[in-house]
Amino acid sequence: MSFVSYFPGRGTVRETAYLEGKAQGRAEGVKGILSVLEVRGIPVSDGVRERIVSCTDVERLDMWLERSRTVAHAEELFAEGGDSD
Repeated sequence: MSFVSYFPGRGTVRETAYLEGKAQGRAEGVKGILSVLEVRGIPVSDGVRERIVSCTDVERLDMWLERSRTVAHAEELFAEGGDSD
């Protein structure tokens, strides 16, 4: 039997830790994508930057990070099989 402690007006300790970890992973993903593109000398338009920064799906950010290593243009991050926000 597990015990979950609830505090008035707050989530559980586990929930808080999960959400903090997810936010940190998201921030690192965004920073990583933009850094890789910058190091590779690939220009990032305001629209592309906004799309990356506003994305909340950590799995999608991971996919874009992988793609950022090989794309020739920043817009190619979003290509392939219905990858829309």
